[in-house]
Amino acid sequence: MVAATGELPSSGYALEVDGRLKAEFATRDGARTGGEELKRRFPMLQIKIYDAQTNAREDI
Repeated sequence: MVAATGELPSSGYALEVDGRLKAEFATRDGARTGGEELKRRFPMLQIKIYDAQTNAREDI
């Protein structure tokens, strides 16, 4: 996991929390695990996984 700079990553995956990029991950599994942990701790947050290869976002 790497802290995000606020710009969309060119590769890998990123966690988007309430519309802001918070962390970058090399693998999809890592991003999903991190996102699910955040969602368990803070269920009110809107968390998405951003895939840099397809420019798609997936809700958690």
